[in-house]
Amino acid sequence: MKVFDSISVRRKLFFILSLGVLGACTQEESVSTISTEPFINPQWIDLSYAFDSTTLYWPNNPDGFQHRVDAEGVTDLGYYYSSYTILTPEHGGTHLDAPIHFYEKGETVDELPLSKLTGEAVVIDVSALALENRDYLIDSVAVLNWEAEHGKIPEQAMVLFRTGYGKFYPDREAYFGTAKMGAEAIPELHFPGIQPETAAWLAKSRNVKAVGLDTPSLDYGQSKDFAAHQALMENQIPGFENVANLDLLPSKGIYVIALPMKIKGGSGGPLRIIAMIKE
Repeated sequence: MKVFDSISVRRKLFFILSLGVLGACTQEESVSTISTEPFINPQWIDLSYAFDSTTLYWPNNPDGFQHRVDAEGVTDLGYYYSSYTILTPEHGGTHLDAPIHFYEKGETVDELPLSKLTGEAVVIDVSALALENRDYLIDSVAVLNWEAEHGKIPEQAMVLFRTGYGKFYPDREAYFGTAKMGAEAIPELHFPGIQPETAAWLAKSRNVKAVGLDTPSLDYGQSKDFAAHQALMENQIPGFENVANLDLLPSKGIYVIALPMKIKGGSGGPLRIIAMIKE
């Protein structure tokens, strides 16, 4: 048996693997342009929370996740069979915000090109400040400090902010800042988010393709106008919210695949997001 160890062959194998992972897409978007060096001996990290009865949704959302049993057990013919119905709002748990969520001319979930959902990513750890201040706003200084140590954020990279609040999920009170539900909970929301000016700066000055973090929203809990959402989404940049396990990732050397449920016309949807890192 021949041993294939050339870089060119490895690239081909990586490309074939990528096509397999990304195969469930439209004919027009069947192949994503991947501009990254293949990682050898990768380690995969799941950045998604499971959807179940503990999944957190925005406090005034009237519905949560439901998993209804339609059939479960041994049939009259002697074989096991199970089938279920799922009911869920678009936004909750680990999920994607499509640009249409806060921009009238934004792309819907099914319109997002795979190139925006896959690619190189960096993790910027702001947990030291965020855990001291529930209303912490991630500013450009935090990004510039990261760049001073790790180099400039690459063009068309994904940026994932680690606030440290992932450790509270799914404890509603610790995660949202209040255990209340309904409209009365909204004024009491306290968790970190991205400063609107920083969101606009990332879009314009760093040309990022997606932004995510380990909190319920791109905007901090006390936001009234969701200006960080607006700044990103008017630039057709999707967001990832309630991202899990960011503490397991290094600052760079990461390749992310973030594939939401492909909801036609959707403003968002449940997200399975995974990261590949070098060993």
